[in-house]
Amino acid sequence: MDFSQDIESKQVVYSVAEITQEIKILLESGIPAIWVQGEISNFVHHSSGHNYFSLKDKETQISAVMWRSRNSSLFFTPKNGMKVLAFGAIRVYEKRGTYQLDVQKMIPAGIGELQMAFEQLKQKLQEEGLFDPEFKKPIPELPEKIGIVTSPTGAAVHDLIQVLQRRFPGVEIFLRPAKVQGEGAAQDIACAIEEFNEFGQVDVLIVGRGGGSLEDLWAFNEEVVVRAIFASTIPIISAVGHEIDFTISDFVADLRAPTPSAAAELVVPLAEDLLSLVKNLQKDSFVSVSRRLAELRERLENLRLSYGFRRPVDLILQHRQRLDELVRVNQITMSNKLSSLRTNLQQVNQRLSGLHPESVLKRGYSLAWKNRDHHIIRDAADLAVDESVHIHFYRGGVDAQVVDVNPQEEFEKVYPRNSTNMDEK
Repeated sequence: MDFSQDIESKQVVYSVAEITQEIKILLESGIPAIWVQGEISNFVHHSSGHNYFSLKDKETQISAVMWRSRNSSLFFTPKNGMKVLAFGAIRVYEKRGTYQLDVQKMIPAGIGELQMAFEQLKQKLQEEGLFDPEFKKPIPELPEKIGIVTSPTGAAVHDLIQVLQRRFPGVEIFLRPAKVQGEGAAQDIACAIEEFNEFGQVDVLIVGRGGGSLEDLWAFNEEVVVRAIFASTIPIISAVGHEIDFTISDFVADLRAPTPSAAAELVVPLAEDLLSLVKNLQKDSFVSVSRRLAELRERLENLRLSYGFRRPVDLILQHRQRLDELVRVNQITMSNKLSSLRTNLQQVNQRLSGLHPESVLKRGYSLAWKNRDHHIIRDAADLAVDESVHIHFYRGGVDAQVVDVNPQEEFEKVYPRNSTNMDEK
């Protein structure tokens, strides 16, 4: 019997990839993003930065992955055996045909509503960009006036003032007492920050309090405080609790200090260190100037002992002699140039004299013009018989009357152009 024909005639046959794809669509579209509680096991932090682990309870387990881009939102270090709440969506890893939880957020289980509120507000403000480094203002290197917002009775304020005065006695401290715990604390802290900005006479603000529980520190997780810190034009250092404590104010502040005392150490340098720095700079400057002066003295001494300074008169005389030579060469050159110009001028004068009308007349030529209109006669055809003309010679002239007119052709018959005895005729 051929079973393959029987199967094909009764139902559709899926490939492994096709059925896996169908399962993927059903799971991913049918189950929304959910919170899952379980215990971490098989935790691996891959070199790529991604976290791979399983969430298990007494009876079963589910694979989970948290990509590197989301790991930065963790405020704790996941470990095997830790009970957590993980928020994510079901995804099918087609290559293995398995499903897993794609974790977007994760918090330790049992931390309560406050921690949930903390995470929700943190995510909201982070998405708005309040934590972006581009909005961080630089802390002054040497502030002259420091404002403090904290409780006036707690140990934190005494530590702050003591460390500031010990490190830099000349700094001015402005304390604005504020309620840092309980009802109305967040509004009071925000109001204090706004008042300092209106006051405008301090270079930097330290906002914080001593350590305590999550509930004790909660005022610094309130949105009104966080937004007041973000809106401040004065740089703010957040100094809340102990080193292991984190509040949302820490993320939005321009600088986080692990403790109030650490904030005082960060905001001002040790006066002794500055004094030592000034002394070292003074020493380095003295050495540098002394070295430069020694170099200039040596250079000056070399100049003083050089040939030019040892025999200045001789050097002047040599330049004077060179000047005389140049003057003599210049005079000779100018004399030759003038002589050449005189010769050229004489030749030009001779050529111009040869072209002068009197020179032409002197060679036996004459000028003739009509007495009637004084026009020079160039062609015999311009004359008529009995017309009165004047003939001018090199010396003197005569008035004459035309007796006969010989045209050009007849004249050339009598006086050919190439005739050598023209003057005789």
